[in-house]
Amino acid sequence: LKVKVEDTYSRAADGGTGFAKCGGNYGGAFYPTQLAREAGYDQVIWTDSKTHELIEESGTMNLMFVINGTLVTPPLSGTILDGITRDSLLAIAKDKGLKMEVRPVNVNELKQALEAGQKVEAFGAGTAAVIAPIETIAIDGKEYTCYIAEDAMMYQLQKELYDIRHGNAVDNHHWNYII
Repeated sequence: LKVKVEDTYSRAADGGTGFAKCGGNYGGAFYPTQLAREAGYDQVIWTDSKTHELIEESGTMNLMFVINGTLVTPPLSGTILDGITRDSLLAIAKDKGLKMEVRPVNVNELKQALEAGQKVEAFGAGTAAVIAPIETIAIDGKEYTCYIAEDAMMYQLQKELYDIRHGNAVDNHHWNYII
């Protein structure tokens, strides 16, 4: 994916229903997403509605990053969906002993890591795509390239979840039921 950090419009605000999977939460996303597409992007990265400094979601997906080997994702809040795929990937990362942090992710932190040439993976996590790799992120009008090579952590997590779903790996979390 090629995305841009949205610094004008908001998908959700505190006190609303941004945490819920309902159509009304995404209706306001159509116009900013259309503007992003007209500018050559597939989607936007939503930021907080107060300061536009904290990363929240991308489109209808939770966002995750790998910055210098650490899996990082924003904490759940009243504006971030409690996604099942997000939870599953975090559980798998924990099982594998991967370094991870659930904490606020500042746009400037991401920008600094990319400008410093650090190895940064960025991806959406959601039911339909499971993992949607982000190749390009535009911040303040400048485009940055993320790491999407075959050995990326996101693909390892995706494969593990796929293997569990298809019975090719042990399901220690009892996610699957034989019916």
